[in-house]
Amino acid sequence: MAFRKLDETLLHRGHAISLVEAQIEGPDGRRFARDIVHHPGAVSVVAVDDEHRAVLVRQYRAAVDAEVLEIPAGKRDVEGEPPATTALRELAEEVGLEADHVELLAEFYNSPGFSDEHSFTYLATGLTSCDTAPVGPEEEAMQIVRIAVDDVPDLIAAGELTDAKSIIGLLLARERLAQLTKEQ
Repeated sequence: MAFRKLDETLLHRGHAISLVEAQIEGPDGRRFARDIVHHPGAVSVVAVDDEHRAVLVRQYRAAVDAEVLEIPAGKRDVEGEPPATTALRELAEEVGLEADHVELLAEFYNSPGFSDEHSFTYLATGLTSCDTAPVGPEEEAMQIVRIAVDDVPDLIAAGELTDAKSIIGLLLARERLAQLTKEQ
């Protein structure tokens, strides 16, 4: 016998998430409750220019009440839109870039202990400029920052990169770019 979700009770529905209390039955038949955050999912993009620099944003994040350096990202908030399309849309909206090539680096659950948020992280290359379309006050005020891909481990070690999706994406992109260079 395995764990089974028996029921969910909606506790809160917000703009981007909902919070439920789930009733679970364990393998031994015991029942217990868990709080679960339902999230529509997300995408993030490691956009790397011809000079081997990643394009990041520094933006305010209310949950930690601080500005955070991170790769462009966004919610999967358009019903039925493929994740790669969402990633390209977010790249254009946030940093004004289009990409000739997009490659999936990884997909993962951000915090499966309490949330079902499922994320897709892409590498984008062959960048060209386009118009931005910031959404909300945080995006309107964010700064675009370019960092050398080779500097990523040092930025993580120094505590300048603390966002998990950015660390995952940047390290995987660095590895993939090194692999592509060896293949040439």
